[in-house]
Amino acid sequence: MLIKIFQTLLFFSFFLTAFGQTNKEEWESMFNGKDLSKWKPKIRNHAAGENFGNTFRVEDGKLVVRYDAYDKFDERFGHLFYYKQFGYYRIRLEYRFVGDQAKEGPGWAIRNSGIMVHGQSPESMGLKQDFPVSIEVQLLGGDGKNKRTTCNLCTPGTHVEMNGKLFTPHCVNSKSETYHGDQWVKAEVLVLGDSVIRHYANGIEVLSYNKPQIGGGNVDGQDIIFGKSGQLLERGTISLQSESHPVEFKNIEILNLEGCMDPKALNYKSYYVKSKPEDCRYKKK
Repeated sequence: MLIKIFQTLLFFSFFLTAFGQTNKEEWESMFNGKDLSKWKPKIRNHAAGENFGNTFRVEDGKLVVRYDAYDKFDERFGHLFYYKQFGYYRIRLEYRFVGDQAKEGPGWAIRNSGIMVHGQSPESMGLKQDFPVSIEVQLLGGDGKNKRTTCNLCTPGTHVEMNGKLFTPHCVNSKSETYHGDQWVKAEVLVLGDSVIRHYANGIEVLSYNKPQIGGGNVDGQDIIFGKSGQLLERGTISLQSESHPVEFKNIEILNLEGCMDPKALNYKSYYVKSKPEDCRYKKK
């Protein structure tokens, strides 16, 4: 039902645009190019907020992941969490892999990172926990010769539905192209609460699924079990991943799709899909 509503709203938005009556999309920059003031790291075996080895840092206006302070990776999987949670939104960024993998990084993690959505908070993760319970939009770089898709799906502590059935494998590949070398790739994710999530690589939809929910394994070190099996995920944290290969991010932006849907309000947006009446602002009489 929500998918049909979204499609109807898109049509309505395009119709209004033709008559100059709609509002321009207000994308919010998530990264100022100067510091990590809106982000909090959580690295395995370290407390939330401790940026071990300056893993996450800013270089030349980019948000980057580096391992020059590591003697070896030692399974110190890390995530950098944005300070606000969202439920209905689009997020987009550009990424690329550079340099060599950290010493003793796992083979599967070569040129591997991710955008985690609908995740738990960094404070709720165990000290030794490796991944947040979340939905992972897996970002992969090519190895120079073999097919290796990106914007795939992995499910740490979660499940989704595909084609109307519960999908329980940990990862599934998208239908994207393979991107070799250190080229920049554009990744975008459409998240509509507990209804649908869609992945895009360089502007092309490459994967879609429904009903993100708690379930499954592939998360180690939880001190407190997060959520209940089968519980639908309507909102959560957004984080960027550190999995042992240096990676760079830029142009990180988010478009909130939840807000005032009353056309009479000053802050009405025609592209919203989730109503939040308490946000509406009106002219004073």
